[in-house]
Amino acid sequence: MQTSYDAIVVGSGISGGWAAKELTEKGLNVLLLERGKNVEHIKDYPNARKGPWEYPHRGRRTRDMEQRYPVLKRDFPLNEKNLDWWASDADSPYTEVKRFDWYRGYQVGGRSLMWGRCSFRLSDIDFEANAREGLGTDWPIRYAELAPWYDHVERFAGIAGSIEGLPQLPDGHFQPAMPLNCAEELVAGRLRGLYDGKRRLISSRTANLTQPLPGRGACQYRDACWLGCPYGAYFSTQSSTLPAAMKTGRLTLKPFAIASEVLYDKDRRRATGVRVVDALSRATVDYQARIVFLCASTLNSTWLLLRSATDVWPGGLGSSSGELGHNLMDHHFRVGARGYVEGLNDKYTYGKRPNPSYIPRYRNLAGDKRDYLRGFGYEGGASRDGWWRAVAELGVGGDFKDALTEPGRWSFGGTAFGEMLPNHDNQVSLDAERRDAWGLPVLKIDCSVGENERLMRKDMAADMAEMLEATGVKNVATFDDEYYPGMGIHEMGTARMGQDARTSVLNRWNQVWDAPNVFVTDGSCMASTACQNPSLTYMALTARAADFAVNELNRRSL
Repeated sequence: MQTSYDAIVVGSGISGGWAAKELTEKGLNVLLLERGKNVEHIKDYPNARKGPWEYPHRGRRTRDMEQRYPVLKRDFPLNEKNLDWWASDADSPYTEVKRFDWYRGYQVGGRSLMWGRCSFRLSDIDFEANAREGLGTDWPIRYAELAPWYDHVERFAGIAGSIEGLPQLPDGHFQPAMPLNCAEELVAGRLRGLYDGKRRLISSRTANLTQPLPGRGACQYRDACWLGCPYGAYFSTQSSTLPAAMKTGRLTLKPFAIASEVLYDKDRRRATGVRVVDALSRATVDYQARIVFLCASTLNSTWLLLRSATDVWPGGLGSSSGELGHNLMDHHFRVGARGYVEGLNDKYTYGKRPNPSYIPRYRNLAGDKRDYLRGFGYEGGASRDGWWRAVAELGVGGDFKDALTEPGRWSFGGTAFGEMLPNHDNQVSLDAERRDAWGLPVLKIDCSVGENERLMRKDMAADMAEMLEATGVKNVATFDDEYYPGMGIHEMGTARMGQDARTSVLNRWNQVWDAPNVFVTDGSCMASTACQNPSLTYMALTARAADFAVNELNRRSL
């Protein structure tokens, strides 16, 4: 059995898939470790073409599922259609000091199979915010350094979007945007004439193809992405990066392989490999490599660091700054407004567009100053009410039946996604008293929103209501459906990048300061969250770090 490779990549989701692709294409022999089962493209999407009537429970949840998945049941992930793509609450528990909703995908592809696909660049407004406001630690990079790598990953992944010329949301290399529907266009057109043009409604930039790429077809507008796409139309490890890595002949994929420790040589100050527990047999094997990429998702990569090199640093590999495990962040959301659009009763939607409309951030920009820091953007859209009206109305008679032969009113709404500030007190640690199904210690999570987020949420509701009313939307009502950290499924931080080894875990190339041949390129590296969906930034950082790592190997600097 081969146990020595040029590089080991831990995790096969969005970041891990990119690391495997970039490293193999640059000539390295790579071992890709995934703790869960294999999922083969197309073959292992059994529900991708099913109708609701083909499920025993119409695709919904049962009481048995709710008992077995007490965390997953808190929100939408618990359902009959793709339940086996979400991690088992029983096998992989965690401890909540305060409520934290952690939704994980443990299989080849990870959450790249289920992600929402909104793909935005961060701007210098975001990269400079910590330094400007004296919060957290300064990002060690700026937009100009990451822009070529955004270009690189957008071209390969296939991002659909429109050119807008907004400094807070940099443009990229886009396929044609998915068109807004008629009600969204109506609101967008009216909004452009308001607020000095500073607020804009666009089609969200999305990792769904509107034009085919080699080996991948264009989107069929089915909005069933979270079941796996037989056409390869949305970006996932399975549709994109894994085939590219496999094509090189230099990738070894190992599912059911739980990385339990990064092996560390304290004399050389270098990692030597990764210890792996077989998820089925529970046998332990040590694999060696010249470089290690941790891409297991924010909290799992940090869990692995916390367990590594503890004979040198009791707090784990990368803990010399005192920041490992700290500064956990998410995007807070579930607050906004909705109402009804009059007219357009002779219009309907075509297909099921898989992306939302988007209103980019406008607060605390261009002279606007609020009583909180940073800002938010809105994701939402317009649609016509469906047949559920029949239940709600509980009507009878001929007029009632005639009404149900037509779709209902047009509604429009949006929920804001707001930036969560870095806070040292929001942290994760190992729970020595509790173990998972493989006898490994679990994470203890202690995280909550702060006053800045609470103040922001007032504007997140009021601003959407104000915009809807200003554009002629009727019966506008705000909502705040209550948010707990983790719900955004955008967990970030806990192994942040920085310019100083005394205040950060990683340097500007995503290297662990204490072990320069270990790279961490998933959400754990983020020094702040911005308000944009983060996955495109993970892709760009991973590709950039892989390029640097190979160059350093060739120079014999690692």
